[in-house]
Amino acid sequence: MRDFSPETMQKRAYIFDAIRMVFEKYGFQALETPAMESLSTLTGKYGDEGDQLLYKVLNSGDFLHKRGNLLVNVSDLEKGEKVVAPKISEKGLRYDLTVPFARYVAANYNELPIPFKRYQIQPVWRADRPQKGRYREFYQCDADVIGTDSLFCEAEIFMMIEEVFKKLNIGDFQILVNNRKLLDQIAKSVGSTNSNAFFTVLDKLDKLGKDAVIDEFSKMSFSERQISRIKDLIDIEGSNSEVLDSIASFLDNADSEGLEELREVLDLHSKLCGNSELIKVQATLARGLGYYTGTILEVKVNNVQIGSVSGGGRYDDLTGIFGLPNVSGVGFSFGVDRLYDVMEELELFPEKISKTTDVLIVHFDKKGFEKGLEVIQQLRSEGIAAELFPDTGKLKKQLQYANRKNIPYSIIIGDEELAQEKWQLRNMESGQQQLMSTEKIIEKLK
Repeated sequence: MRDFSPETMQKRAYIFDAIRMVFEKYGFQALETPAMESLSTLTGKYGDEGDQLLYKVLNSGDFLHKRGNLLVNVSDLEKGEKVVAPKISEKGLRYDLTVPFARYVAANYNELPIPFKRYQIQPVWRADRPQKGRYREFYQCDADVIGTDSLFCEAEIFMMIEEVFKKLNIGDFQILVNNRKLLDQIAKSVGSTNSNAFFTVLDKLDKLGKDAVIDEFSKMSFSERQISRIKDLIDIEGSNSEVLDSIASFLDNADSEGLEELREVLDLHSKLCGNSELIKVQATLARGLGYYTGTILEVKVNNVQIGSVSGGGRYDDLTGIFGLPNVSGVGFSFGVDRLYDVMEELELFPEKISKTTDVLIVHFDKKGFEKGLEVIQQLRSEGIAAELFPDTGKLKKQLQYANRKNIPYSIIIGDEELAQEKWQLRNMESGQQQLMSTEKIIEKLK
């Protein structure tokens, strides 16, 4: 959980604005949900590892007692967190934006335009081990469509990702895609009796590497034949058509709804943009979240030391746990903090976004300050971001302030300038000055 300087905030706003612009261009509407949710809303949606990363909030007041009775005893403590936590904590900080969104849809379904397209830009919290690209508090920018099972939505998501990256000048990236239905079929083909456990280990491939993942599968009592099958799966490579054909062969060419959905999504995207080179089918892409049921995707920027910067997928019954069954949805999320780190590493931020003020009015005495009050109102009324230095002081001090804030111009009001009703407009980069009227200064700055 970090502080952000004004300079950092300007860069973050640059990312937010690019994402928000694309979301709204594609018809998504803004939504916000509370920072805290009931633990019953959050738990069981992210897999066992995800549940361990939930920040739980102690009940207000005397959380150990209720009506004078002690809520937790020694035997409870011996049984562990799963017994103790529900007794002293009813709420937690949200882990992502998708589950709260599903809760919102279930509660307001009859009032929403269906399909409902929403975007959400808010912080989430995970009790993770902090490291580069992984934080305990971070912003997600989600876009979801709920109330349709059309695969056109997935194709549009690919388009949105590509458009955001184009705005941010990130060119060397790849959208990895797979399908949970296909993964379920693969898990059965391998002989796994616990699909979620199989996915959890497979999802670690990028972090741990092939050998470490195979070692984990070996510890799960997979036979040599099963391990051999898993190695064959991991080794599947090639163009998208080659990968899809290899998976079909891996499944002995059995009917596969997941394979057909992947082919249709790729075909729709190709019809929309005529180019699918940025999309790569990856047979081992699993994504650990337990609510996905169809297409899954991750976005990785090449040649940077950061994991995925975006991810998502289709969930066919997430609203069902909130009393609204059989409503399909699909969505994805940008991790702004990781995008920021990528852009810093690749030096992609434009220099001009570090400027907040167009011009600083500099003065030497009360008369100069009084005139500055008049000039600043004229500047601001014309849409020019202007500051008046609040204290009377040395010219050097005031100009240092302008330089530290990257203000490109200063207006200097001294006795000679007051006598002529014209002011020195100073270019802070070159140091050149020009005597001009307020009207001429406005004309130049605009």
